[in-house]
Amino acid sequence: MQPFKIRILGCGSALPTLRHSASSQLVEIRGKVFMVDCGEGTQVQVRRARIHFNKIIAIFITHLHGDHCFGLIGLISSFGMLGRTAPLHVYAPKGFAPILEQQLDFFCNGLDYDVHIHDVDAALANVVYEDNGVLVESIPLDHRVPCCGYIFREKPTLPHIRRDMIDFYNIPECYRNNIKNGADWETEDGEVIPNSRLTSPADPPRTYAYCSDTKYVADLYKQLQGVDLLYHEATYASADEDRAALYYHSTAKQAATVALKANAKKLVLGHFSARYDDEKIILDEAREVFPNVCLANEMDVFDV
Repeated sequence: MQPFKIRILGCGSALPTLRHSASSQLVEIRGKVFMVDCGEGTQVQVRRARIHFNKIIAIFITHLHGDHCFGLIGLISSFGMLGRTAPLHVYAPKGFAPILEQQLDFFCNGLDYDVHIHDVDAALANVVYEDNGVLVESIPLDHRVPCCGYIFREKPTLPHIRRDMIDFYNIPECYRNNIKNGADWETEDGEVIPNSRLTSPADPPRTYAYCSDTKYVADLYKQLQGVDLLYHEATYASADEDRAALYYHSTAKQAATVALKANAKKLVLGHFSARYDDEKIILDEAREVFPNVCLANEMDVFDV
């Protein structure tokens, strides 16, 4: 099974603190590195994570609030200074393209690589990125501005070759890809060996969902069914539920309710308000609803 990792670069909310950085994550899947959100200071966090800048092939922005996108132009500039030549793809809600293009013209004129900006309709659940191994879908959220989350889906892989059976029947190397693709094998004596005896089932495809920022959405769980790992904002504890509703954020209990209804395997909470010196109250409230939950912290790495 190939690595599928989530690296937390920042899990704080809008007001900077000395404990948490602004929102950003790296999604490492099938040898590719994607970034989700790029708040102020993100490129310093990438350095701390010891990830080479040029490995990042695409950046997904959830919405146009500064704590989720103020770091983007600085990161793009650094890419240029490091000699990047590969194109960079940026996915963001409609309206971001002219803002970023103006910044690029002013601060990053003369880059040796192309920046492709893709509009995302934050109101719709759509496939926004796809390659031979990964599919990324947008998740409509409910915030003060158009906002969407993203689901990273691993595409199904081929079955595993059973080495013992391949060796037993002396099947040549050149035919093994055919067997991975479903072919049977016929021996010199004319016996047909069914594919099911020559292979074992493929690893089940894994999914990761990133939901920040949003107020509680009662039917959000329907889009997240069976997700292996869910990151959901938990800006407030239940005592501040009125504030959460006012600013279109979620409480820890609400985030846990989404995870429970979605049958998620694990929940990670983040986007913590600066008003809490200790997020244990957030963790405890979530655990009352959904036991397999933990708090995000900078430089944490989660295996999906």
